Amino acid sequence: MSTTLGTNPGKRSRLLLSLGVASTLVLTACGGDDAEEPAAGGDAAQEFNEQLTFATGGTGGVYYPYGGGMANLLSSEIPGLTVTVQETNASVDNMQLLDTDQAQMALAVGDVVSDAANGENTFSEPLAVCSLGNTYNNFTHFFTTADTGITSIEDLAGKRVSPGAVGSASEVIADRTMEAAGVDPQADIERVQLGVAETVAAIQDGTVDAGAWSGGLPTGAIVDLASTSDLVLIPTGQYAEELAEQYGDYYFAEEIPAGTYEGQDEAVSTVVSPNILVVRTDMDEALQETITRTIFENEEQLLTVHPAAEELDAETADEIEFIETCPGAQTYFDSVD
Repeated sequence: MSTTLGTNPGKRSRLLLSLGVASTLVLTACGGDDAEEPAAGGDAAQEFNEQLTFATGGTGGVYYPYGGGMANLLSSEIPGLTVTVQETNASVDNMQLLDTDQAQMALAVGDVVSDAANGENTFSEPLAVCSLGNTYNNFTHFFTTADTGITSIEDLAGKRVSPGAVGSASEVIADRTMEAAGVDPQADIERVQLGVAETVAAIQDGTVDAGAWSGGLPTGAIVDLASTSDLVLIPTGQYAEELAEQYGDYYFAEEIPAGTYEGQDEAVSTVVSPNILVVRTDMDEALQETITRTIFENEEQLLTVHPAAEELDAETADEIEFIETCPGAQTYFDSVD
């Protein structure tokens, strides 16, 4: 198919981003004697005999490697479950894949999840989806290099800007942020729509002046840009309140801590939105519960994949107002309250 954290930055390592998650990752749990072993969390294992496609994002972001780690974990720990990772254009794309049953699980950022669940903006009617929990926060990155002279969103007017790939959460938040700053994202910029890795390459070769990206910390492609150029992160946190008032409480301001990227000496305030693990509502409730339990009770294993796993918190993961928590997931969350 087609090609989207913010605590304890000292634990974040660039090396974690170069994990060995192959683009054709399909990991299958064994049956037979393994079906007699306890599942993650200590409950008796249930044989599900299910094959799920997990819609993630592009290889330059966080969804794809982190989703790959989740797929590995689920396929290894849940008897009879096979999870296949799919590279996508991320959130909007992922919700559409869930709607057509081309995917059964997806990661997506709060604003897009809210639109999908409530049938707003990109989505003409509510989709039959529910949440397995809030996983980590997405930080809005508007990024460029020092030689462009761009230091504010207003400076983007008249420039060549990639607001993100078509059908991505990056595009949604980038356009909304530019509008809040008085920049028309359709008329005031030379619009070039690329994924984050392609945007970085275009900035490096001078064909694009700036880009936007909504993702976890650190994002691999931006790590690469910071290692070869004088990275500039443009602050957007001043627009968070206006965005929340206009669209919903899934927007708030938080800082990208100093030192997240090479040469970033100061914290940068930016718009943040939570990332939700979303599934179709027709997923078996026992499978919903088992997937949720397996992910939230294996933080240490997922930390070897990506530092975003630091934000897994079963006690607060169901505190989402804009989409219903799946009943199976709610059973698990209630058990840990």
